[in-house]
Amino acid sequence: MSAQIIDGKAIAATIRGEISEDVAKMKEQYGQVPGLATVLVGSRADSATYVRMKKRACAEVGIKSFSNELPEDVSQEELIAVVQRLNADPEVDGILVQLPLPDHLDEEAVLAEIDLAKDVDGFHPLNIGRLSMKFRDPLFTPCTPRGCIELLDRMEIPIEGKRAVVLGRSNIVGLPVAMMLLHRNATLTICHSRTKDLPAVVREADILIAAVGRAQMVKGDWLKPGVAIIDVGINAIDDPTRKRGYRLVGDVDFEEAKEVAGYITPVPGGVGPMTIAMLLRNTTDGKMRSLGME
Repeated sequence: MSAQIIDGKAIAATIRGEISEDVAKMKEQYGQVPGLATVLVGSRADSATYVRMKKRACAEVGIKSFSNELPEDVSQEELIAVVQRLNADPEVDGILVQLPLPDHLDEEAVLAEIDLAKDVDGFHPLNIGRLSMKFRDPLFTPCTPRGCIELLDRMEIPIEGKRAVVLGRSNIVGLPVAMMLLHRNATLTICHSRTKDLPAVVREADILIAAVGRAQMVKGDWLKPGVAIIDVGINAIDDPTRKRGYRLVGDVDFEEAKEVAGYITPVPGGVGPMTIAMLLRNTTDGKMRSLGME
């Protein structure tokens, strides 16, 4: 029997509807709406596309967006000055510095300048530090990891007491989602390039978060029957039958895995839509916190 498909598009649409309702209530009660400021350095096409998508998503749910586009050669001091100006702006509830930054800029130093209460990307060292400790709650958690956990929750897939395997240890996804699973009382294994007998380790998973960036790496015979798979990978592979000459696949071989797994996210249409939905959720949560609505 094939796995149940976890429809990230549909779940993200539901979450956006919930956010729209929260924003409308906020506007009615307080005459205010959340504001998200984006900071884009340089002219990378992919980064510019992501920023446009985020602005469009803000407009759909009633969140104000503020664009800050800076030249490729902006200095560290100039960039930090922009962040500090946004920190002081009462209309801005979330600040998103689009990554990656050009090589001459210190990414960690820039992110550390963002006001903790406006760190809607969840990458401020204090938010990550709180996430990594028992009995500490960060103000915000990173958007893609939060989206992974939200998918499990919305599908009513239990986490507590389950064996969770995270494939990948990046600062963006692997490490934060591992900490979130620990907070939810999963028994956790983090795998990486030096893990011995990787298929055997993955085969123990009740929940598998695949975020390693290798196309179709996880095969059907790596999986425990009934496993819940959240595939964060997005990889382009050649496909001459497609107009663009390629198609997007995850880190899991979907066709093989769906015959073994209990639940699985497709690529595209699984985790991807959740990332922006969680950014909108974080921004709205930040505004609600500042207004005392939580």
